[in-house]
Amino acid sequence: MISIFFMFSLILSSSYAAVQDFCVADYKAPTSPAGYACKNPSDVKVDDFVYSGLGVPGNISNLSKVGISAALVAQVPGLNGLGLSMVRADLEVGGVFPLHTHRASEAILIAEGKVIAGFIASDNKAYVKNLKKGSTPALVYAVFSSDDPGVQILQNALFQNDFQTELIAKTTLLDTAEIKKLKALLGGTN
Repeated sequence: MISIFFMFSLILSSSYAAVQDFCVADYKAPTSPAGYACKNPSDVKVDDFVYSGLGVPGNISNLSKVGISAALVAQVPGLNGLGLSMVRADLEVGGVFPLHTHRASEAILIAEGKVIAGFIASDNKAYVKNLKKGSTPALVYAVFSSDDPGVQILQNALFQNDFQTELIAKTTLLDTAEIKKLKALLGGTN
């Protein structure tokens, strides 16, 4: 009896989603861990699905010489619930996107330039490859398996905070002078 009730509940809870073509983000409604609520279909406009921001180069005048233009659910309400988003990364020659993680899988496409890309597996094995297309500043597109993949940049997590310098020194084996230098550079304290 319980399994029949469970199946009936599952069918009822998913039947609306099965016939719903989209769930455009309602930025005025409260968000939940599952994301944005759906906009009333009568309020949906074609512009909810259109975004031209990936055609605009990102600002590369920063420490890493990388500019990011994002097409996430925050910019494209029509991506809500689709489990899909993209970013454009413009890298100046010598630019580097720091070690980072996402809450999603990532695939990249090199449109221009030369990029060294890779990842570190959970067994600490590094997989790195030179990817080339021309010899100009690089233009890279990344696609994610989430409409809001988030990003945590390692250097910011370690040095752009108020975490105690002494604890960082003990856990990273860096000396406190170097940690204080990096915190000053990245805006950390303590």
